[in-house]
Amino acid sequence: MEAAATLSPLLGLALVALVLGMRHGVDADHLAAIDAMTRCNAQARPALARRTGVWFSMGHGGVVMAVALAVAATAHAWNAPAWLEPFGAWTSIAMLVLLGVLNLVAWQRTAPGARVALTGWRSRLFDGALRACSRRAAMGVGVLFALSFDTVTQAALMAATGVAHHGLGAVALLAGAFAAGMIVTDGLNGWWVARLIQRPGAGSARASRVMCVAVSFVSLATAAIGAAAQLSGPVAGWAEANGEWIAGAIVAVMAASFGTGLLLARRDAAGAAA
Repeated sequence: MEAAATLSPLLGLALVALVLGMRHGVDADHLAAIDAMTRCNAQARPALARRTGVWFSMGHGGVVMAVALAVAATAHAWNAPAWLEPFGAWTSIAMLVLLGVLNLVAWQRTAPGARVALTGWRSRLFDGALRACSRRAAMGVGVLFALSFDTVTQAALMAATGVAHHGLGAVALLAGAFAAGMIVTDGLNGWWVARLIQRPGAGSARASRVMCVAVSFVSLATAAIGAAAQLSGPVAGWAEANGEWIAGAIVAVMAASFGTGLLLARRDAAGAAA
């Protein structure tokens, strides 16, 4: 009876971790990297191109799992300094603003009728790796992208939450749910990009513009909420209480942009056939 009572809150936390993983999967850097690697594989390995996002997120999720378990196993020997959480928050906010601006600039500078390429600071840093067209390369890039402050912070948070409930088993469940959320959204993005590549034309170009604007909006809106939460206690309380709903709204916006992009590409293809 007691085990059932404690299992229910844990499953609720796993659902939150799944939604947060889906939200993390629509990070502009993730989308930019998957976009580049999908295009790299589109001609020679079309089947791999459609699964690029899955392999990327598996590499990324493996690091999250390893860090979460490592932190949980050594949590008794280390206490996080008080400055770490606000520093991490402001670092993430700054990166989100940068990503939003970079993609708006890419949208503005791309000629009408041309496809907009998503951009991000890590995708620029690992530009050479993004041209390595293979399953192992996609997983390797996912690992590289996981070696960042925000990812380590999220893994540490899941470790602390899991240990407080059921120990290492709970940590593995939360980290696994987070990774599964990433696999869903990153896998969908790789499939979406592969479909657009198969349908070149004005519809594909318009679809890429919709996606670019959506990524910029999500990045800047998330940064605004994060900054407001850091500066205002009531906003911080509201954001904490509604974190899963905020993440769900972000995923919904990106899903709507995916659907709109495919609709535009399909209409263009149908018009050309007629």
